[in-house]
Amino acid sequence: MQVDLGGKVALVTGAARGIGRAIADRLAREGASVAYSDIAAPTEAANDPRHMALALDVTDEAQVAAAVDAVLARYGRIDIAVNNAGIGTGPEDRQDIDKVSTAQWERVLKVDLTGVFLVSRAVSAAMIRQNSGRIINIASVVGLVPLRLQSAYVAAKAGVANLTKSMALELAKHNILVNAIAPGSTETDAWRGWIEDASSEQQALYTRLLSHIPLGRAAKPAEIAHAALFLASPGSSYITGHVLTVDGGWTAGYSRDF
Repeated sequence: MQVDLGGKVALVTGAARGIGRAIADRLAREGASVAYSDIAAPTEAANDPRHMALALDVTDEAQVAAAVDAVLARYGRIDIAVNNAGIGTGPEDRQDIDKVSTAQWERVLKVDLTGVFLVSRAVSAAMIRQNSGRIINIASVVGLVPLRLQSAYVAAKAGVANLTKSMALELAKHNILVNAIAPGSTETDAWRGWIEDASSEQQALYTRLLSHIPLGRAAKPAEIAHAALFLASPGSSYITGHVLTVDGGWTAGYSRDF
């Protein structure tokens, strides 16, 4: 799919690698000016003078405000905001609820849910002034179909899905569309690290995981980026409050042999 995003300005969080980088690069390729942001500024992504790189900790309210101000100062507007920054559940964090510490819980919720809120609040104020905009939140299939041993991540991503719908209701009158993408297993570096961890190998997690995906493989980051491009495009002008699942059929009921 090709979309003309010339003249549009996008802010993408967690854009240094993985899904965020794929989305930022795809929006840039279609003509948008992109602010690549991450906990450490991905400067190599801003070699093109159309773009900029920002250091942004989405849990820091002051940093969020400064980042949005910087984008507005350079471009004068924000048309697309992609809330991708997040942290998952590493092998060492996979625990039953009775063993999850308060610190573990708060660390995940702060990045994966509060960070989405802080960035959305800041960009929505700018979008309201211009009476237009798209906010795209990266949720997860685990926010729709909970898994074991990652209660904080499941709760955060479920929160993102419903926060998306709540914002869609509130911001529709300002011509701002708010949608989410719920990726399934996606071949990022973090995903590979989890799959290739010794404890995961012992459980044959990779084979077991793929056996439950009807398409029989994990997604490529570019496939999630394609979904984000659709939600950022004029073709999605009557879609808001939607959670677009991109999971190879996993949430359709898992792959069955009967």
